[in-house]
Amino acid sequence: MELTPDSLTSLAVALGLGLLIGVERERRKGEGPTRHFAGLRTFTLAALAGAVAQLLAQPLLTFVAGALVASLAAVSHLRDRSRDPGATTEVALFLTYLLGVLAVALPALAAAGGVLVAALLAAREPLQRFTTVTLSEQEYRDALLLAGATLIVLPLAPSLPLPWLAGLNPHRVWLLVVLIMGVQSLGHIALRALGPRLGLPLSGLAAGFVSSTATVAAMGSRTREQPELYRACVAGAWWSTVATSLQLALVAWMLHPPLLHTLWPTLAGAFLSALALGALATWWSKAPTQAPNADSRAFSVWQSLGLAALLSALTVIVGWAQAAYGAGALYGATALAGLADVHSAAAAAISVLAQGQSDVVTVSLAVLLAFLSNTVSKIVVAFLAGGLRYGWVVSLGLIGVGAAACLPWLLNLSRG
Repeated sequence: MELTPDSLTSLAVALGLGLLIGVERERRKGEGPTRHFAGLRTFTLAALAGAVAQLLAQPLLTFVAGALVASLAAVSHLRDRSRDPGATTEVALFLTYLLGVLAVALPALAAAGGVLVAALLAAREPLQRFTTVTLSEQEYRDALLLAGATLIVLPLAPSLPLPWLAGLNPHRVWLLVVLIMGVQSLGHIALRALGPRLGLPLSGLAAGFVSSTATVAAMGSRTREQPELYRACVAGAWWSTVATSLQLALVAWMLHPPLLHTLWPTLAGAFLSALALGALATWWSKAPTQAPNADSRAFSVWQSLGLAALLSALTVIVGWAQAAYGAGALYGATALAGLADVHSAAAAAISVLAQGQSDVVTVSLAVLLAFLSNTVSKIVVAFLAGGLRYGWVVSLGLIGVGAAACLPWLLNLSRG
C-alpha cells in the first residue's frame, strides 16, 4: 500500500465518519453493566479497519475483517442484558465498517453516508414519536399505497405509445396519477403541520391539484352552510387557481419540456395573479377552520384514477380529432374539455405535440383556451354553489387571473 494523496483522503474520510457516528453512539452508550458495547473508539476503529483492509487490496482480508466486525456485533447482542436489547448499535457498527471500505473507492459517497447514518441515529426520539404518535394508521396505509404506485406500478407501466389509442403512453398517464396523489399528500401534511388557521386556504390549494372547479363549488357550498367562513372560502377558491397554474406547468414539463419556453409567460401571469389574490384573501380572512384529523385520507385514490381515465379518453379523442380535422379541431376539443378539467385538456393537447402531430404555437393557444374555458366553468359553479355574494367576489378574481394569462399572448400578437 502506497501513501498517495488519494489513500490519505480515504483514510481521513474513514476517520471522520467513524468519529461522527461514534460520538453519537458514545452519547447513548450509557454507563454501568447495561451500557452498550461500542462507542467512539470502537466505531472509529471499525471505519479505519474497513479503509485499511480495502487499501491493502486483499479481498480475503476485507471479507475476514468484515466477518470479524459482524461476529463481535452478534456476540455483543447475544450478551446484552438491558431491558431494551435493540440491534441498532450492532447494525450501525457493521455499516460503519462498510462505509470505511467504500471510502477508498468513493470517498464523497462514504462521507455522505456517514452523515446520513449519524443523523438517523440521532433522530431516534423524533422518529419514534412520529411513527407511534403523529402518524395515524390511515396515513400509514396511504403512504404505503403511494409508495406502491410509485415504486411498483410506475416502473411496470409500459413506456411506449399505443397506436390504436392515438399514441397514448400508459407510463405518462400513471405518472400523472402519482403526481396528483403526491401533491395531495403534501397538502395534507402542510394542513396538519400548520394548524387550523390556514385550513381552508391550504385545503383549497391541495384540492385544486385534482379539480379547481370542484374546489370552487365545494367552497361555495360551505359558505352557504357556514356564512361566517365566507372570507376563508373565497381564499380557498382562489388558492385552488394557484394549483391550476402550477399543475399546468408540471404537466407541460413532464409531457413536453420544450413547450415551457413558450408557455411560461402565460403560466407565470396566471400564477402570480392567483398567488397575490390567494395571499390577500388569506390575510383578509381571520376565521379559524378545523384542520383534518389524523384519520383523514392524505389523498383520494378514486379521484386520481378518475383523472387518469379522463386524461386517457381526452387524449385519444383529441388525437383522433387532430389527425382528422387539423388545428381547428384541436382548439375546439381542448376548449370543450377545459370546461370539465383543464389539466386533462392541456395534457391531451400537449401529448399531441409530443407525438409530433402539431406545432408549439398551436398547442400553446389550445392550452390557453382550455384555461379560459375552465375559468368560465369556475365562474358558473361559483354562482350556482355559493350564491351571488360568493359568486361575484370569486368571479372578479378569476377574471383577473384569466386576463393576466392572456396578456402575454396579446402582447405577442400586437408585436407581430
